[in-house]
Amino acid sequence: MTIREQSQEIEKNVLSPYATLSAETKGRAKPEDECPIRTPFQRDRDRILHCKAFRRLKQKTQVFISPEGDHYRTRLTHTLEVSQIARTIARALRLNEDLTEAIAMGHDLGHTPFGHAGEYVLEELNPNGFKHNEQSLRVVDVLERNMQGLNLTQEVREGIVKHTGKEKPATLEGQIVHYADRIAYINHDIEDAITAGILTEKDLPKEITNVLGHSKSERITTLIKSIIDSSESAISMAPEIEEEYLKLRKFLFDNVYIGSTAKSEEHKVEKLLTELYEYYSTNVEELPNFYETIAKKEGIDRAVTDYISGMSDEYAIYMFEKLFVPEKWNIM
Repeated sequence: MTIREQSQEIEKNVLSPYATLSAETKGRAKPEDECPIRTPFQRDRDRILHCKAFRRLKQKTQVFISPEGDHYRTRLTHTLEVSQIARTIARALRLNEDLTEAIAMGHDLGHTPFGHAGEYVLEELNPNGFKHNEQSLRVVDVLERNMQGLNLTQEVREGIVKHTGKEKPATLEGQIVHYADRIAYINHDIEDAITAGILTEKDLPKEITNVLGHSKSERITTLIKSIIDSSESAISMAPEIEEEYLKLRKFLFDNVYIGSTAKSEEHKVEKLLTELYEYYSTNVEELPNFYETIAKKEGIDRAVTDYISGMSDEYAIYMFEKLFVPEKWNIM
């Protein structure tokens, strides 16, 4: 037996009957020879980890736009936190940890620069709209490897595109990532807001913290344990815990996500991305060759959206300055 076959035999003997076995994957759009070492889901995780879009997450904002300091979250640190929370739940439920990790690693690959502010701008500018989960799937299906895509398994692809929204993933591993994403961002956004001086721990409603916990660690543990205790053939959270979680989420929307100083720069994001979008829409020949090809095949809006959504915060600012801010003359 190969190492992969041994790993798949272990999955059959050890994992829950509700787990998704790598030996029973629905496969890839383009059939490939099996790896002698890694299972299909392990290969997917590695392909995501090594792709360009994953590296760009390190310079994409989570909530706070262009924050000063080293300790604020980025899309990359968020992705790693989601992955760790998801793996903890999957391991406790004896589900497929490799599939869970692959979905978590890929779930935000299509996110725009400047967090959800950028997503809202592209949603308005593109006639067909924009959703970061759909763009994440497009990244792995089309844009990576010079339009060859990563050719991921169906289970990973479905988990990525359904990590948000009303439709749940078919696999329990995908459902875990759906919850882990929310557990991660609620708690790390609280911590970032406290670091920024927008909130203090005492500002959090006591009726919520008395149930969920009085620290980030306590809250994450409570939410994870609730999912583990409430899940078997489907992933769920205890109703009384989920109720408090939703209250906490609403508190953050009211006090951080909408109208706080964390959002004071968002009007500049709208101006910056709108100018870039309109410029490249009327100057298609100035797009990199890769995106010019997309414009010819799928239309200008598709190409410009792909280009801008893939930018890091820093690169978007750089391109705006290059196109619209006069350079200084060096007069001798």
